[in-house]
Amino acid sequence: MAYTTKYYTADTHFGHQLMLSETACARPFADAREMDETLIRNWNAVVRPDDLVYHLGDFSFGLHDGDRVRSIFARLMGRKRLVLGNHDYGKANKVHPVIAGLAWDEPPAALVETTDEGQRLVLCHYAMRTWPGIRKGAYHLYGHCHGGLPGLGRSRDVGVDCPDTGYSPRTFKQLTSRMITDQELLDDNARGIQSL
Repeated sequence: MAYTTKYYTADTHFGHQLMLSETACARPFADAREMDETLIRNWNAVVRPDDLVYHLGDFSFGLHDGDRVRSIFARLMGRKRLVLGNHDYGKANKVHPVIAGLAWDEPPAALVETTDEGQRLVLCHYAMRTWPGIRKGAYHLYGHCHGGLPGLGRSRDVGVDCPDTGYSPRTFKQLTSRMITDQELLDDNARGIQSL
């Protein structure tokens, strides 16, 4: 197998017209079809067939049109794993059959732990104030907030609506390159006190 790169994204909401509304996310597209095509094109511009994409929830909306959802999924490059979001369920605690029937690389889960760049990652659709390994340097990536909730320490929103994601999946290095960690803040504060 070729070298595999891991990518992270969330909240594509394929087919969800509300994402274009000023009262929701105000995505800059004429309609949901243009949004879908742009998201697919952006995804495929960075992800190669052997790469792995963790999608942190809310893959699609309007799951009554299963053929459309399956068609979009098939057009997206890479192996795909889903961390379940609120729009991925059909009924309480039951994954929507269309979402469950897609060819995910592993069965969808509510929370996933993995490693990337030698770092421990905790992946969830929802932002958590604390997460497994938080005091041991683990990172937490989440969605759901559509770029509206700043990260805390080693956590951040990875959704397509974030200003630095460009409506595209991003690598761990790209997502964390400008992240200020709690340790860095403590180090900066200590340096400031020593210079007084």
